[in-house]
Amino acid sequence: MGGQACVLYGAAEFSRDTDIAVLASQKNLELLKGALQELQATRIAVPPFEIAYLQKGHAVHFRSYHPEAERIRIDVMSVMRGVESFERLWERRVRVDFSPGEGVDLLSLADLVRSKKTQRDKDWPMIRRLVEADYLSQKEHSAEKVRFWLLESRTPRMLMELARQAQALAGELSSVRPLLVAALKGDEHALEEGLAAEQQQVREIDRAYWEPLRQELEELRRAGYPPEEPV
Repeated sequence: MGGQACVLYGAAEFSRDTDIAVLASQKNLELLKGALQELQATRIAVPPFEIAYLQKGHAVHFRSYHPEAERIRIDVMSVMRGVESFERLWERRVRVDFSPGEGVDLLSLADLVRSKKTQRDKDWPMIRRLVEADYLSQKEHSAEKVRFWLLESRTPRMLMELARQAQALAGELSSVRPLLVAALKGDEHALEEGLAAEQQQVREIDRAYWEPLRQELEELRRAGYPPEEPV
């Protein structure tokens, strides 16, 4: 997930971070701990690397000091706001193979887009690029794809074009995404305003979601919990 997944989906983004979604089980964390030790990784911030914090929605942050992965940051999460359970993410994963027997499992594009709906400024242009790249790469526009683009595109002219091509579906989905009414009317100005309002609403929801988690991290800092330690 994260920037590396965006690169593999064709929405290029340089990133020295590697973001990983994991199933928060004790066995899984032990396996991950072994991999992190091979990378000579250090936990670089609170919270501690414990299952309870992952299940609450915290990210745990590490820095690799292995010579072949010098200073690469690794962020691990298990629960994300607005995204389904890990089990559902795993069912929908996309496999990318680099060579026989070597590859990586990515969040599905839809799940990656949902995970990017945060309060961070940089995530919203990335959502736009991810959906645009998917739209431009598809030779055939299946009903499932058109539905996804109508619900997730942040490009006004793309939305208006899709609404013209699939008026019935756009009308149906306008009950879920009201700005599609403007797309059906071809009102680009109203569509831009709707996209801005939609983004602001989601950012506020994300800010409220993270507030108690941030408070918990601050309590750990005030309690003197070590901000950095070897895995």
